[in-house]
Amino acid sequence: MATSVIGLDIGTTRVRAVEVQRGRNGPTVLRYAEVPLPLGAVRDSEVADPDGVVPALRQLWAHGKFHHRDVVMGVGNQRVMVRSLSVPWMPMAQLRASLPYQVQDTLPVAVEDALLDFFPTGESDGPEGRTLHGLLVAATRDTVQANISVAETAGLRPILVDLNAFALMRVHMLGALADRTVALVDIGAASTNVVIAEHGVPRLVRTLPTGGQNVTNAVAAALSISALEAEGIKRQVGVGFAVPTDLESAAEVINQVTQSMVEAIRNTFVYYAGNNPGRPAELVVLTGGGAYLNGLGQYLSSATRMSVVMADLFSTVSVARSAALAPFQGVESTLAVALGLALAVAA
Repeated sequence: MATSVIGLDIGTTRVRAVEVQRGRNGPTVLRYAEVPLPLGAVRDSEVADPDGVVPALRQLWAHGKFHHRDVVMGVGNQRVMVRSLSVPWMPMAQLRASLPYQVQDTLPVAVEDALLDFFPTGESDGPEGRTLHGLLVAATRDTVQANISVAETAGLRPILVDLNAFALMRVHMLGALADRTVALVDIGAASTNVVIAEHGVPRLVRTLPTGGQNVTNAVAAALSISALEAEGIKRQVGVGFAVPTDLESAAEVINQVTQSMVEAIRNTFVYYAGNNPGRPAELVVLTGGGAYLNGLGQYLSSATRMSVVMADLFSTVSVARSAALAPFQGVESTLAVALGLALAVAA
């Protein structure tokens, strides 16, 4: 039986895997690897071209030299719904079995086409008796199955499918952040996961349909250049900075798309604050490749009037020499989801 756990993150532009071992002094990262994906192989965080993803997964395992092929996989896009749910108290096994009957009239898809789970966050006693509060997670079957299928075709063995947002929360809750109310914002290529956690308990989860690639694509379309050239210009220009005349049109496009993304994040915070008076998030913690856009943190801080910091993933997790993380120095937060998936079992 495997003594380590491997988290596998199938992103829009890359596949990433982290191998973690639980030790006496906490989790240790043993291995990490990432491999780029062909353009369009994954769209809107869903596998669109298995023939492009499967070879990348095989290359990932050959490059990463992981100890086994058992993986914890993540899922998270617009077709995964997470919302608050309160139900009469019952044992968790019974509750999960009853979910199709509890929520069949509230789902946007037929209940037989959805995979359902419940994440308990607390309970209370009231006039109608004991009540269990939590988050309902509903994912379309084909979304989950597409990820499982490419992993199995590549020779991997999925042992668990977890929500990317929960993985994101888990990786931050090993240290001092577990005692605070924080907003975790993971900006990927095509989507942004927002989790508001209160003392280690998720209170709100949202997946927004924009990410760093949306900015790149907008620059490429506006300037009629390749995505690779647009990515370089995006990194050069950033957001909110003065630029030379020849880059003003690129800066305008970047500002427009980024403003829309930041506004969606801010509106999520406003929604949470409105439903949780007196319990606002104290801090925004950024992860993901899209979070490295120059000036984005300052822009988000100004728009939300909150402190914004980049995540320090390895302040509470040890890293073995075998992890070979030197090439990723400065962009370590791109590992967040894969690391959190591995911690689902290892931590």
